[in-house]
Amino acid sequence: MAQSGQRRNSIFSTANSSLSHTHQTSAVLDFVAIGLGPFNLSLACLADPIRELNGLFLERNEDFDWHPGMLIDDTTLQNPFLADLVSLADPRSPFSFLNYCKQEGKLYAYYIRERFYLSRAEYNRYCKWAIGRLSSIRFGANVERVDYDEEAGHYVVSGLEVRNARAFSYRAKRLVIGVGSVPQLPACCGAVREHCIHSAHYVARKAELQQKRSIAVIGSGQSAAEIFYDLLKDSNEFGYTLTWITRSPRFFQMENTKLTLEMISPDYIDYFYNLPDGVRESIVAKQDSLYKGVNASLINQIYDLLDDRRSRGERHAHLVTNSELTGCDYDPVEARYHLRFAQRDEGVQYTHATDGAIFATGYTQNVPGFIDGIRSRIRWDDMGRYRLSRNYAIDVTGRDIFVQNAGLYSHGLTNPDLGMSCYRNSCILRALTGVEHYPIERRIALQDFSVPDTDAFVKMPLETP
Repeated sequence: MAQSGQRRNSIFSTANSSLSHTHQTSAVLDFVAIGLGPFNLSLACLADPIRELNGLFLERNEDFDWHPGMLIDDTTLQNPFLADLVSLADPRSPFSFLNYCKQEGKLYAYYIRERFYLSRAEYNRYCKWAIGRLSSIRFGANVERVDYDEEAGHYVVSGLEVRNARAFSYRAKRLVIGVGSVPQLPACCGAVREHCIHSAHYVARKAELQQKRSIAVIGSGQSAAEIFYDLLKDSNEFGYTLTWITRSPRFFQMENTKLTLEMISPDYIDYFYNLPDGVRESIVAKQDSLYKGVNASLINQIYDLLDDRRSRGERHAHLVTNSELTGCDYDPVEARYHLRFAQRDEGVQYTHATDGAIFATGYTQNVPGFIDGIRSRIRWDDMGRYRLSRNYAIDVTGRDIFVQNAGLYSHGLTNPDLGMSCYRNSCILRALTGVEHYPIERRIALQDFSVPDTDAFVKMPLETP
C-alpha cells in the first residue's frame, strides 16, 4: 500500500480552504461520503492509500467528537483495541491504534498497562489523530440535498458551509451515507421532550443534574450503567438519592463468550442475511444481551460500591427491574418529573416522582432529509427502513449508494459493532473499485449457523402442527 497523506497543520483551515474552491472544480469524484463517525472515518483511512480512488468525506460539524455526551472518565469501549479504524483489514496500516501509540510516544506505556479495552476518551483522541493525517475530509459542510443527474449518470451533492453559508456542490459516481443514528426517547415523552435529558447529552448536563435532590436513570444498557455508576460515586458528596429503573427483567451482562462472539462474523452475516424478513425481525428482538448488555466488570463495580455503602448504613440508591415506562409528565412549577411505570409480572402500575431524570433509551436509525431527491433510487423495506444488499448498497442497482450502521435487520448484530467496520468497509471498497484491496474473510467461525451441507445432515421441511 502507498503511504497515507501528510499531516495537516490545521483541520479547520484545510477543510474551509478546500470548500472555498468548490465552484471552481468540475471533476466527478468516484464517491462522496456524507457523515464522519467512526465507520466512515474507517473508510477514509482504508481508502487513503488507494491512489486511483478519488473520494471526499463531508461532515457538518466543525470537529470530530464521538459521543461527547458519554465521554465519562474511565469508561471503556466494549471492543478490544484491535477493533480500531483499520487493523482488522490491514494490520500494517499507518492509521492503526498501535502506530498512533508509537507516534505519540506512549506505546510502552500502553504495553505496561496491559489495557485490552480502550477508554472512550483515548479512542476519541485516536480518531482525531487519524483525521489529522487525512486530506479527504471537509468539516463544516452541511449537506442539504442530493440529486441524480440522469443525463450525466452521477449524483450531485449540495449544501452550505456552516461558517459562512457559502454554497457548495460536488458530483460523484457513488455515495456512502454514514450520518449515524439519533437519540431516541420513549414515545410517552413526546409532550415533554424539551425537558428530557438523553444520555447523549449527559456530560454537558451532569452538573445540572447533580444539583437535584433526586435523580432517576431510565434504561438498562451500558450507557445507563455508566451514568448510574458515575452519579453513584458522587451521590454522597452532593446528597441526592439515585434510582435506576429498567423494563428488562434483570440488569444483564453482555454476552461475550467466544462462541457467542462468533456471531459477530462474516459467517453469521451470510446466515442472517438469507433468512426471511419476519424471522430476522424476531431474532433481533431476542438478542438484546448480545449487544445491549453491561460489561461484567462494571456490574461488579456497581455492586461493590452499593454493598460498601449498605454496610455503612447508607441506602440512597434503588435499582428497580421489570418496569416499563408508560407515561412521563413534567411539572414546571415544582421542576419535577412524574414517571408512570407498568410492572407486568405483578400486574400493577406505579408512579415515581423525581427532580432529575436521564434517559439512556438508545438510538434510532437516521434517514436524513437530504436524500429526498433520490428516494426513488433507494430500496425500502415494509417498515420504511433501507433495504440493504449483501454488499451494503441500498440503491435499486445495488452498486451506487452504500450505508454505514443501518443494517441491523438485514446484516444482524454485526451492524453496530466497531469490530466489523473494517470488514464492511473492505466490502464497500471492493464494490467501489471492483478490486479486493483488503482480503475479505469468508469464514472464520468454528460453528455452523446453518445446517451443514454434507451427507451426514439430511434436511427436510418442518411439519406444520
